[in-house]
Amino acid sequence: MGNHLTEMAPTASFLPHFQALHVVVIGLDSSGKTSLLYRLKFKEFVQSVPTKGFNTEKIRVPLGGSRGITFQVWDVGGQEKLRPLWRSYTRRTDGLVFVVDAAEAERLEEAKVELHRISRASDNQGVPVLVLANKQDQPGALSAAEVEKRLGVRELAAATLTHVQGCSAVDGQGLQPGLERLYEMILKRKKAARGSKKRR
Repeated sequence: MGNHLTEMAPTASFLPHFQALHVVVIGLDSSGKTSLLYRLKFKEFVQSVPTKGFNTEKIRVPLGGSRGITFQVWDVGGQEKLRPLWRSYTRRTDGLVFVVDAAEAERLEEAKVELHRISRASDNQGVPVLVLANKQDQPGALSAAEVEKRLGVRELAAATLTHVQGCSAVDGQGLQPGLERLYEMILKRKKAARGSKKRR
């Protein structure tokens, strides 16, 4: 997939190589959002404390060849009192990353409510959504397919591109293919928007 994405990139004149894509990482508290961010940034597992506000990092992701893409990633706290603030961060974002703890099945219904609420907000309609089913390294973790089913990902708006990827912040498993797929979805959306403007 990486080579395919690299071949697509030069034709995307609307996305200069130096431009960082704005991505917001959200999800319930203790799902591993910050640990995933630091795994991407530092290539190692960092035990983190609950995020009280937000963290932001620039992450460069290789896409097969020498070329890579830069994501400006915002990691926003997931405690219940902070969730109403998510929309302030997701406004005009290029992509949403929704992280769930795949080993904590009893919270998936709560996660489903929040995922559907944020993706259906007027500012976020059509924004690509990557769901990361984190903690695949833990025994009893649900598969990406089971998480997709329990979250009702296919029930999101037809115009919303989605992908569910199993991953682990501990060993980094699944993060590269997940971000490659997110990049692909963002490109597809930008091309579609550009095409609709030309037809007007």
